[in-house]
Amino acid sequence: MTDTALLERPRRLTGFFTQGAAFAWGLQFAFFNTALALLLSTLLHASNAQVGLALALYNASGFVASVVIPVLADRRSNYLTWMLVCGVLSLALAAVLAFSVSLTVAVLGLVVLGGPAAVGSSLFFAYLRAAGTGRSAVMNTRAMVSVAWVAGPPAAMLLAGALGIRTVLAAIVIISLAGMGVVLGLRRTHARARHVPKSAGDATVPLSRIRVVAIVLAFVLLQATNAMVTSAMALFTVDSLHLPEVWGGIALGVAALAEVPALILLGRLSNRFGQISLLAVGIIAGMAYYAVMAFVHDPIGLVAAQLLNAWFFATVSGIGITLFLDIIPRPGLASGLYTNTRRIGAIISGGIFAIAGTSAGFSGAFLACAALTVIALVITLAVGRASRQDARGARPSTRQRGRPAAGDSSSAAG
Repeated sequence: MTDTALLERPRRLTGFFTQGAAFAWGLQFAFFNTALALLLSTLLHASNAQVGLALALYNASGFVASVVIPVLADRRSNYLTWMLVCGVLSLALAAVLAFSVSLTVAVLGLVVLGGPAAVGSSLFFAYLRAAGTGRSAVMNTRAMVSVAWVAGPPAAMLLAGALGIRTVLAAIVIISLAGMGVVLGLRRTHARARHVPKSAGDATVPLSRIRVVAIVLAFVLLQATNAMVTSAMALFTVDSLHLPEVWGGIALGVAALAEVPALILLGRLSNRFGQISLLAVGIIAGMAYYAVMAFVHDPIGLVAAQLLNAWFFATVSGIGITLFLDIIPRPGLASGLYTNTRRIGAIISGGIFAIAGTSAGFSGAFLACAALTVIALVITLAVGRASRQDARGARPSTRQRGRPAAGDSSSAAG
């Protein structure tokens, strides 16, 4: 075997394990999040209020864990080790839920084990950045997570309906073990793949703390609108469009499926255009989506509008994670902070959802989402403009020292 072939083997193995890890960890939580409420209500006879409280405590635990664990992982860049810890916690949580006869014990398990276990997915993207993975490859990997979410929810519900909810927990155990297996494979091949260099366009792009806070705020607003639509889709199709519930599932399924090629295309475009520019286009697609949804009246319009939704959320998820990894120096903190924009956004989405209960109805709720995307767009453009001005101002002095200016290479500011 030639030296080139010997070098390519660990690269191919790393690629295989990377895609496998993305799919396995995505599938695990697609199963778990889909089945959790049903599991609590059927196995432990929890009321709707108790299920809501359990989910709130679970997400609060995940919020804290998404700050603490990534910071610990950043200290020694041992992201894969912490992913294995999260995998063990997932197995323990499945055992607690499967054998618990007390709702209190189950909720305690969700808080102590479930919140930290959910951090594994965000740690994976921190590992990718620490390993020098480029933006395009990160978004291709994120597309594999989307594939898992397309397949996971219907598979979980089919399994629960055919064999009972406990079989979903058994499936989660199997998937978790597979996820831990591919992480172990990554650990074995990681050292041999370290020689792969990062390109100039993948360098960390520093922003001031104020601008980082502004970007975080913009993403909280964007995540809130998406969480509202996801939560409201089934009710919207029944109450406003007077369609069977299945159309809500079809709409979300189309959006999730179209998100996969959108992520791959965005990965390619990110090497040619700035991330802020792509983010702005994606936000405009979101504005158009919410405007259309405010006036849609038939299933064809509902499903067609999901193509705009797919591009919008592919931008939020794909450009979002790579942008956070670029503007925040510590990968674990960056991925954890991005994850928490989704959690905070989910909390805010409840207020948007409440608009649907007023005389404005769902049309008012969708128009409120459009207004929030306008605010996010203004913030994004302001940060991008200020960053470009800084780059132009720094260019002469850096050239005098014989080095290329920060604005001469591809940057997050676009």
